[in-house]
Amino acid sequence: QVQLVESGGGLVQAGGSLRLSCAASGSIGSINAMGWYRQAPGKQREFVARITSSGGTNYIDSVKGRFTISRDNAKNTVYLQMNGLKPEDTAIYYCNFVWYSGLGYWGQGTQVTVSS
Repeated sequence: QVQLVESGGGLVQAGGSLRLSCAASGSIGSINAMGWYRQAPGKQREFVARITSSGGTNYIDSVKGRFTISRDNAKNTVYLQMNGLKPEDTAIYYCNFVWYSGLGYWGQGTQVTVSS
């Protein structure tokens, strides 16, 4: 069994920064991709950023140049550095890990609130 534990959410003013972390524990094995998604009130969950095992990254257009995803394979942890936060970034942020087997797990979610 695998657990993903997120941390780092909170309340910040527009223009501020937060750093989210998500660590996997349990029967880890080899993780392929790690990613972040978010869900704002009344909206569907959307992709935010993803990083592959080789370090390749991709982002949703609205966060390019402001957010940076990174990973520490030794710690089975993914990070999301969020700078220049905007009120429209307010959402619950979920991490998602996908193994080479195709199996995937979600974190429990962490709230990010950006005040104007």
